Amino acid sequence: MSAVLSNYPVAILAGGLATRLRPLTENIPKVLLPVAGKAFLAHQLELLRGQGIRRVVLCLGFLGEMVVKEFGDGRAHGVELDYSFDGPKLLGTGGALRQALPKLGEKFFVLYGDSYLTTPFAPIARFFEHSRRRGLMTVYRNEGLYDTSNVVFRDGQIVVYDKKLRLPEMKHIDYGLSLFHAPVFEERPAGEAFDLADELHQLVAQNDLAGFEVPERFYEIGSHAGLSELESLLAPKK
Repeated sequence: MSAVLSNYPVAILAGGLATRLRPLTENIPKVLLPVAGKAFLAHQLELLRGQGIRRVVLCLGFLGEMVVKEFGDGRAHGVELDYSFDGPKLLGTGGALRQALPKLGEKFFVLYGDSYLTTPFAPIARFFEHSRRRGLMTVYRNEGLYDTSNVVFRDGQIVVYDKKLRLPEMKHIDYGLSLFHAPVFEERPAGEAFDLADELHQLVAQNDLAGFEVPERFYEIGSHAGLSELESLLAPKK
């Protein structure tokens, strides 16, 4: 267990409508979908606890009350859970983080609510601290294999990040784990809806986004295929 990680809470972005997974997500939020016998969020928290993470803030929107009811204060899963709600309108991934800042403090990890990531967190946190950048994105050399590559990563630097632009030099993909200092989001008005990708674009333009390449592939439940694959990975071996 790494002491460095005790200083870092993790924000989990779990407020979306999960339209790609309908009809499974019409009456249940994505993080509560059963995977290998238990809610996906339970698997995520297990991973985080194993890394040495102790505090998690769930950014919730659609059907979020169901998550609070099932997971409570998090003690049953070995972590301290807190919750931040979008409110009357969905705030997007960036707006949700802006809303959660009072619970997150000065620096924090951000994890998507459908990502299952096995890479060690401690080296990433140490790299972030030494980088003197306001943000960090982890990247994986995907070569278009598991999803559409969206990052040009060259000589240890993120040169381009764009989910809409398609460039032949894009060999890497956003791995789904990032780190930020709070002022990145404090500059935005509270209650404004915006996407985390907008903030990442700005950090790239300012040369203020560190890049950390991870060798482990990612797993996700953002699609029916991803859900099925993770079920096979985590199912008890007979």
